[in-house]
Amino acid sequence: KFKVQKALSKLGGFKEVVSRGHENEEIELAIQFRMPIANVQRLVTYRLQITLKNNQPIIKREVLRYKRSRYGSPYHFLDFQYGKGYAITNEADFDKPDEQLDREEQTLDSPNILAIKGLGQFKRFKAANAFRQLIENWHISDFHLNQARQIQEDSYAEHLSRQGDNLSLVTKFIYENHPDIFAQILTKLSERVPGIQNVAAKTTEDGRVLLKFQDNAFKEPFLARSVSDGTLKMFAYLILLHDPSPHPLLCVEEPENQLYPHLLYELAEEFRLYSLRGGQVMVSSHSPDFLNAVELDEIFWLVKKEGYTTIRRAKEVELVSNLVKGGDKPGWLWEKGLFEGANPK
Repeated sequence: KFKVQKALSKLGGFKEVVSRGHENEEIELAIQFRMPIANVQRLVTYRLQITLKNNQPIIKREVLRYKRSRYGSPYHFLDFQYGKGYAITNEADFDKPDEQLDREEQTLDSPNILAIKGLGQFKRFKAANAFRQLIENWHISDFHLNQARQIQEDSYAEHLSRQGDNLSLVTKFIYENHPDIFAQILTKLSERVPGIQNVAAKTTEDGRVLLKFQDNAFKEPFLARSVSDGTLKMFAYLILLHDPSPHPLLCVEEPENQLYPHLLYELAEEFRLYSLRGGQVMVSSHSPDFLNAVELDEIFWLVKKEGYTTIRRAKEVELVSNLVKGGDKPGWLWEKGLFEGANPK
């Protein structure tokens, strides 16, 4: 989060991240997002260039820009090179010409620190602040059943962790602070998993939080470690997807594991509803059944060729699009090898 050197070292260092065969060149990335500025949705672009100097990764250039009006070139509201640069403090004054915008010159402690991290803490740098919040609130879900079954010490958690080990704590938080949302979760769970009547997070005298499931066929509730994999995983996804504060970007790894195929249709709809509440969703899957549950224009796949990865969109492949219009399902077509470069075998 703070220094590019630390971030790159987690991935093996600069030379492991830069494209193969281009170790003597720079790493460059660009991220675009839309945000309301002066009551208008504007396309904001963030560009970052990382290079090596004295065998250490440093930030060569960092820019945040967007158009102030419908016409003209995008204006740089944050522009840093080698740890020095400026940020605009009155970017919302759209009545002022570019030359009257107030620049605040800054020098960072080190050229390997992101300016967006520091300046994004201040609300007067509107685009930088919004972008920082966007990045910091991205979430990856790689749910592990064995982690979710663990009994937690009484603590506090508003959002489900990556592996779901704090499921009981988040359940307790939603139950106590958002009872209407928790009621929706229980209703949907009982519809998806017949027999489940209630779920509760109970705090014991020794300060542990137990997650208990009540089946209407039994008098006593079951602890999380005793319920089926499918029941626990569906409940966890309902907790994740009914987060009172949705993540702007939610990435989910292979949700089909331990779930009955017919539940994937309902889970796909939950992902879709989550995105309508304000969060973009990306799901990685190796399940034909899950592909059958989503729309063709929602399907993308990655193709690796000669060391580089490109993205393909299913609806732009004419043969696949025509077959789906004729009644075929995307999962069937993928199994037949019609998603070129994404061999299911």
